[in-house]
Amino acid sequence: MLSEKDDSNDFQAVVDAVIPKKKGERLLRRLGEFLETVLIAAILFSIINLMTARVRVENVSMQPNLFDGELMIVNRLAYRWSEPQRGDIIVFYYPLNPEKRYVKRIIGLPMDHIEVHDGQTYANGYLIDEPFLAEKPTYTGEWTVDSDSVFVLGDNRNDSSDSKNWGTVPISEIVGKAILVYWPWDSAGNIPHYDLSTSGED
Repeated sequence: MLSEKDDSNDFQAVVDAVIPKKKGERLLRRLGEFLETVLIAAILFSIINLMTARVRVENVSMQPNLFDGELMIVNRLAYRWSEPQRGDIIVFYYPLNPEKRYVKRIIGLPMDHIEVHDGQTYANGYLIDEPFLAEKPTYTGEWTVDSDSVFVLGDNRNDSSDSKNWGTVPISEIVGKAILVYWPWDSAGNIPHYDLSTSGED
């Protein structure tokens, strides 16, 4: 026959067994929620990385439109279903050192004939209007773009290493289209692109 004291001890033993179990269940539930959150974040991060790239502007060649030290978001999928256009600002792997990424503006498309003289730029004999330039180019030259490439120039024409120096950029080496400056905050905003279609392409 159990005494009242024995009943009390049995009850306390049950309580002691149940409470740690509930604590363990809560801990496991919270751990599961945390791991689920981490997994979702990792998946979203991977998707964002597949679609975009973050690139730092590292020189003055695109002034006055992009400045040294600015951070940009680049759309990796911009040319998956469409072709590069004159006026697009792109990021690409530097042909002479693919470990580096450059940012320039497309001036010539595949098979274009590009001429620069008297401070003006021409594509296939037609003048290109370039309101975004820091100053008019002081150099002269002419180039024919390869069938699988684009011809790129910096907006700061007289202080830019670009296609006039080292040739065209294979389309396969384009990382994507620069779409947004996100740092510093006072420079944040969409990156303007210009339609540089010539009158001969109407």
